[in-house]
Amino acid sequence: MAHPVPWLSYLCLASGMALVGSYVGLSKVLVLVLPVFLLAWLRFGIAAVAMAGWVKRQPGEAPLSRHDRRLLFLESFFGNFLFSVCMLFGVARTSALASGVIMAAIPAVVAILSRVLLKERIAPRVAVGIACAVGGIALVSFGKHAGGDLGGLVGNLLLLGAVTCEAIYVVLGKKLAAKVSAKRISALINLWGLLLVTPFGLWQALGFDFASVGAGHWWLLLFYSLAASMVTVWLWMTGLKHVPASQAGVFTVMLPVAAAAIGVAFLGERFTPAQASAFALALAGVVLATWPSRRA
Repeated sequence: MAHPVPWLSYLCLASGMALVGSYVGLSKVLVLVLPVFLLAWLRFGIAAVAMAGWVKRQPGEAPLSRHDRRLLFLESFFGNFLFSVCMLFGVARTSALASGVIMAAIPAVVAILSRVLLKERIAPRVAVGIACAVGGIALVSFGKHAGGDLGGLVGNLLLLGAVTCEAIYVVLGKKLAAKVSAKRISALINLWGLLLVTPFGLWQALGFDFASVGAGHWWLLLFYSLAASMVTVWLWMTGLKHVPASQAGVFTVMLPVAAAAIGVAFLGERFTPAQASAFALALAGVVLATWPSRRA
C-alpha cells in the first residue's frame, strides 16, 4: 500500500527554510547599519506587535503544561535568541555565501539529535539524502570560489553555533507542534526572545543614532522581523506536524541555497558553475529524502 505523501508539509518546510536563508543573506546588509543586539531587539519587538492576536489559546486547544512552557522557553532560547546572536555576529564577519556553506551542516546535526532525543529511525535513503545535502554544499566551502576563505575563525565558530541552535530548534519544534498550534508557538517563542534580548537591546539603543538609518534599511528590517519571527516559524511548525524531524531536517538545505542566492543576486558575491553543481547535489538530497515510498 502506498504511503501518503505529505506534499503540503514538504512545501511548508522548504519555503520556510528558503525564507530563513533569504533573511540570513540580507541580514549582512542590516548588521552594517545596526548593532547586533539592537537589530535583534527591534526584530522581536516588531514581530510581537504583528503577532499580538496569536498569543491567546484558541478554542479547543489544551492549556499549556509545565513541560510545554519549558519547551517553549528552550525553543526560543536556542532557536530565536542564541541563533540570532550567533548568526548576526557570524555573518558580520564573513560573506552571505560562506554563511550558507557553514549552515549546510544543519541536516546532519538535526538527524543526529532526532535520533538521540526523539528516538527516530533514520531510513537509509534519508541518510543518503542527508549526505548529499551536506556534501553538495560542502564542496563550495573547500573550493577556491567561495570568496577566498570563510572569514575569521570566530565568525566560523559563531555560525557553527547557529547551526547547533537551529538543529535544537527543529527537534524541540517536533515535540511542540503535536500539542500547540503553529501560530501560538510562533507568538510565544517570539515573546521569550524579546524578553531575553531586551536588556542588551536597550543598552545599545541608548547610544545609537537612529536618524542615521535610511528608509530602505527600515523596510528591510520590517521584512526581516516578519519573516524571521512570524512567517518562517509558522511554516516550519505547520510542516513538522506530519513529517519526522530527521526527514524535515533535510529541508534545511534550502537555507544555505537561498542565502547563497541572495549573496549573488543582491550583494555582488561571485557564483560559479562549480557552485551550481554543488547546490544541485544538495537539492538531490532533498528529493532522495522525500520521494514517495511504499510500505507493507
